[in-house]
Amino acid sequence: MDRARSRRSALVGGLAALGLAIAGLATGGTASADASPGAKDSGTRAAAGTQAAEAAGTKAVPKHAVTGYWQNFNNGATVQKLSQVQNQYDIIAVAFADATGTPGQVTFNLDSAGLGGYTVDQFKADIKAKKAAGKSVIISVGGERGAVAVNSSAAATNFANSVYSLMQEYGFDGVDIDLENGLNSTYMTQALKSLGQKAGPGFVLTMAPQTIDMQNKNNEYFKTALNVKDILTVVNMQYYNSGSMLGCDGKVYSQGSVDFLTALACIQLEGGLAPSQVGIGTPASTRGAGSGHVAPSVVNNALDCLAKGTNCGSFKPSKTYPGIRGAMTWSTNWDAANGNAWSNAVGPHVHGLP
Repeated sequence: MDRARSRRSALVGGLAALGLAIAGLATGGTASADASPGAKDSGTRAAAGTQAAEAAGTKAVPKHAVTGYWQNFNNGATVQKLSQVQNQYDIIAVAFADATGTPGQVTFNLDSAGLGGYTVDQFKADIKAKKAAGKSVIISVGGERGAVAVNSSAAATNFANSVYSLMQEYGFDGVDIDLENGLNSTYMTQALKSLGQKAGPGFVLTMAPQTIDMQNKNNEYFKTALNVKDILTVVNMQYYNSGSMLGCDGKVYSQGSVDFLTALACIQLEGGLAPSQVGIGTPASTRGAGSGHVAPSVVNNALDCLAKGTNCGSFKPSKTYPGIRGAMTWSTNWDAANGNAWSNAVGPHVHGLP
């Protein structure tokens, strides 16, 4: 996602060379219970984290959740105060934190001028109100133009300390990792584990990788997600601005179809993430991304296919994943500009999943 439109331009074609990397993952077949043993283990840990958060008096992310990015800038979409973000969104990712001159360190600068005079005090009050309403508000790091790099132990420490400082200052519940120009799994893992320890129960950690970042478990993004799955809330992969990609059955799928959503989600679901840690990210309107927008009904069909084995396209996973977390969109602002068509359709559907 970027400040001009969405994120980088379309990725190139079929990626057939990656076929061997994902060989052995689930292909089409008859629906069955839920997830692999490894995914169930991480799901158990996630449930334990939810219980700890509730015991500590902090709210937990709903079993099925809708994530939306809120734009801290005006790029032609509807300008919103945080208080105006639609009620269907359970996790609101504030886009974006800014890099500083110190490796790994981030800060946040509210675009008051671009947002019609929105003040820092109003922003903080709106975060507090959203949290009181049961929502999670997190700070997103990255975007297409994001220049944050965590490539050393010192940078990892700087990242964890600076994000935690923002959490304390503004009341953010956690962080979203949307680094679209590469990341180092070793040091990002260090940073996120350190941050999770500082934040304690109730910490919300989301990721928004590009499709190519999650094609196999050897990718640095996928490795990071698996490394931190004990504290990971959800990976909302961006199913847009993408070329054709391989599904978990080794076949090539083009963006814009239910099969693209389900066959690529299957890689994560069978690659070690719990169903509760997998979400589907799509643009809220055709203006929100250069390509890959689908009707909200396609998102709902993909969720039904993964959760219940219904409304599938030509690809049908070999089992169902009723615990799948939900969906994400770029952005709440583009959603508002499009008459809230995305959240009005996808929100109730996500919240109605089994």
